Amino acid sequence: MVAAEKTADSQGNSYAQMMETAGRSLAQAIIARWPVENTSVLVLVGPGNNGGDGLVAGRYLAEAGADVAFYLFKPRDPAKDENYAKIQQMGLFAVEATFDQRFRVLRTRLRVTDILIDALLGTGVARPITGDLAKLMQQTAVGLEERRAELADAARSPLTNLTNFADKVTRWQGDKVAGEPSGTLSPPHLVTPSPITVAVDCPSGLNCDTGALDPVALPADLTVTFAGPKRGHFVFPGATAVGELVVADIGITAEMVSDVLVEVATLDLARNLLPARPKDGHKGTFGKLLIAAGCEKYRGAPLLAARGAFRAGAGLVTLAVPTALRLGISIALPEATYAEIEEEGWLTAVSAHHIHQTASRYDALLIGPGLGDADDFIATLFPADGTAPDVPTLIDADGLNALARLDSWWERLPAPCVLTPHPAEMARLMGISLADLLEKDRIETALAQAKKWNQVVLFKGAHTVVAAPDGRATLLPFANPVLAVGGSGDVLSGVIATLLGQGLSPYDAARLGGTLHGLAGALSQKNRGLLAAEIADFVAETFTLLASQ
Repeated sequence: MVAAEKTADSQGNSYAQMMETAGRSLAQAIIARWPVENTSVLVLVGPGNNGGDGLVAGRYLAEAGADVAFYLFKPRDPAKDENYAKIQQMGLFAVEATFDQRFRVLRTRLRVTDILIDALLGTGVARPITGDLAKLMQQTAVGLEERRAELADAARSPLTNLTNFADKVTRWQGDKVAGEPSGTLSPPHLVTPSPITVAVDCPSGLNCDTGALDPVALPADLTVTFAGPKRGHFVFPGATAVGELVVADIGITAEMVSDVLVEVATLDLARNLLPARPKDGHKGTFGKLLIAAGCEKYRGAPLLAARGAFRAGAGLVTLAVPTALRLGISIALPEATYAEIEEEGWLTAVSAHHIHQTASRYDALLIGPGLGDADDFIATLFPADGTAPDVPTLIDADGLNALARLDSWWERLPAPCVLTPHPAEMARLMGISLADLLEKDRIETALAQAKKWNQVVLFKGAHTVVAAPDGRATLLPFANPVLAVGGSGDVLSGVIATLLGQGLSPYDAARLGGTLHGLAGALSQKNRGLLAAEIADFVAETFTLLASQ
């Protein structure tokens, strides 16, 4: 961002203009979410450009009818600071922290604050916050908590209804705000207890490079960042403090940051990757998928993968599963067909030979969900001589675990496959402990392994990373615990494999499939209790959402 801003300034988009654009965009984001007329706004103004952004935003909010006050951590000279001079000319209240003994003015103002704008540090945190700034932030946190407690007490009814719960549910549903996801895949707007905290670029105390979170950090309900998101927005524990994340355009073009190969998935990206659905298409048009999965212990995995595939629009799904699983799956999913597999309880080398012989009939292969102990099957399907089926392939779950037990396993695979490990599977594939893996940067790990293995890697977890062997990566902006349920990954694999079968490249199939899966969780609007089969059903709704934009 430092380099990009210098480039923009040298090309005529001055720092002053970028600050004006940033502050205006911040105010617009607030106005779009909450009523500001006659609302009490407090802007915490830091000493740098972040504080300047806050001054501009406060000016625009005042022009929109808000009662705006500014609390300056360090003095500003109106003769040298145009934005500070403007708020003085408007007669807006401002106080410097150096003149506020025991933070009395700050605490008094916080008692009436509806919206707090945190423009103290932004992306400038690189070391622990100490001294006067730490005291200011601690006092702010205490004041906000007191304000929330006061408002909660005022809203609490002295009456408790022990029988008429239906009325409570109806009123709760009516209170929810209906909002469509934005172009950055933000969730629908939530009703947040006053006071609202809005961070300028980054919550103060969050390291935007590492995601480290200072003990005195100010968590935000909304973060408005500029030009592009920063890695720290998506790295825990810092990601917990970001709230809703919105990116504002301040005139920095893609060419100014051309060396950045990591992007964040958006609705526009997903929409542009969607395969065509011609009106004269038939089931062959929309992909023939072969899923090799399941054993007696994990009977539901192939069913969930197939359900995800069908909901993603697959034309034909064939299951290579042990015979003991067929009856149950056929009852639950009569649309599926079955490969000529004879083993009763689990797939073996015999099944692998059959898949070798028939793979060319299919547009994509999905290997692994619920296979159990499948070492012979995987070793035979992906032999050491590199003669694996030459069909777009996704490998997941027990398929990955079996690969990890083979020396130089990546040399056995056609390139590139899509590998979809969760952290424990990734650690096995890398030959390291899970503890060691969790110490590593998720993005850099995915990029390094994709290059080493010459495969597309979808590294699962909150803020999933999709990495390609050529150094590109896409971060999926979803951290939704409702998706953390058994079978969720099987559905995801079915979705991605379908997109492979419909002609998308492995990298595009993985990042679009992951986005659809994350959107399905968001569309459910559930906090918990979502079944994996229901995730698949919501996948179908994501296409309607994308088509409606």
